[in-house]
Amino acid sequence: MTSFNTVSLIRRKRDGGHLTKDEIHYLIDAYTRDELPDYQMSAFLMAVFLKGMNDEEAAAIAYAMLHSGKVMDLSEVPGIKVDKHSTGGVGDKLSLILAPIVAAAGVPVPMISGRGLGHTGGTLDKLESIPGFDVNLDLVRYVEVIQKHKVVFIGQTEDIAPADKRLYALRDVTATVECIPLIASSIMSKKLAEGIDALVLDVKYGSGAFIKDMEQATVLARRLVDIGTEFGKNTVAYLTNMDQPLGYKIGNWFEVEESIECLRGKWPDDVREITLLLSGAMIWLGGKAGSLDQGISVAIQHVNDGSALQKLREIVEEQGGDVAMIDHPGNYPKASDTALFIAEADGFVTGIDAYNIGMASLELGAGRREKTQPIDPTAGIVLHKKLGDEVKKGETIAELFTNKPDMLPVARQLMNSAYTFGAKATEAGSLISRVVDSGGSHPFRYEEVPALK
Repeated sequence: MTSFNTVSLIRRKRDGGHLTKDEIHYLIDAYTRDELPDYQMSAFLMAVFLKGMNDEEAAAIAYAMLHSGKVMDLSEVPGIKVDKHSTGGVGDKLSLILAPIVAAAGVPVPMISGRGLGHTGGTLDKLESIPGFDVNLDLVRYVEVIQKHKVVFIGQTEDIAPADKRLYALRDVTATVECIPLIASSIMSKKLAEGIDALVLDVKYGSGAFIKDMEQATVLARRLVDIGTEFGKNTVAYLTNMDQPLGYKIGNWFEVEESIECLRGKWPDDVREITLLLSGAMIWLGGKAGSLDQGISVAIQHVNDGSALQKLREIVEEQGGDVAMIDHPGNYPKASDTALFIAEADGFVTGIDAYNIGMASLELGAGRREKTQPIDPTAGIVLHKKLGDEVKKGETIAELFTNKPDMLPVARQLMNSAYTFGAKATEAGSLISRVVDSGGSHPFRYEEVPALK
């Protein structure tokens, strides 16, 4: 590979200039091989954070990180391989529900997921709350499982986009995480390495999301779709609201339990709406439906006939999990301490800060502040009241569960900060606001998708 003057590249980016694909590839490759020190890569990341990247640069850095490791070839797996990625939120257990639905419809779902950090949960932590469930499969086993069941859940291995793992760790300690080109490149390098043919993105905005503003979320969605399109993958993004938690249960086992309830047809309205949209889109892109609307109808069918729940049982058993917990989730161990969050007056819930709910769950033991910190699968929160609900004085708004009773006062304080009340009911806004595809960004119109109603 051609060598370049690193200082000159940093200076050009610092001054608002653009780098070529070869120059970016050199920086990423040199850093991955320990030929470029942390202090120079940190300077480059800060320059990108301050000056941004154009579409060509964002695609180039995604390409470089993608090819820093192994890119899976799933051509031997029949069908169009489709995955889903969410930018994260509170109570977001949708992957656990939609992956079995889509696989039951015959679309292969190769899912490499992440862990929770801060106020947002992680799919791997939720899966590992199922006793025995193994997310640390090697890539040979990864292919075997998806061939057998059309779905697999694993974590990022050392072979998948190793440059991204190193760069993310560096961004985390250099205040350069909140950079849309770097976020987009990080997400897409991992997703493209899975061996997918198409990708559905759930880009969240609001109090419980990483990006609070819908306009910025739209920019990120366009970057993600542009990179996917550049690599020849059919990619679509939906912008969804995260101003209150999804569903009623927050915490690792609690979210698995709610996922099982959903697959049995007992859906919270918000979880149903977004899960069916994303599942329908995946089934459509996977060639098992002729339109989004038909895809949603197929998804509903596989929930109603029990085949999606059976698919979850299959994958839990295949990956070493205790299927008895899927069949009888009420037998799961309980946290040692519980507390009730009680309404102090009559009124209506007029606002919920999902970030504070997520932080309360973290303090109870369901999340981690650092990547190496252990989590408690039995800790979490069960909500009884959400936006627009009427409350009476003395009524339970939420239940808190923990094995760290000394943290209950902190969690209560966060719950108090999260909820606001008023004399009149406030209606929740639309959950799905925009769709972004290769044709651009468009308002999402519910009347065009009658299967959601």
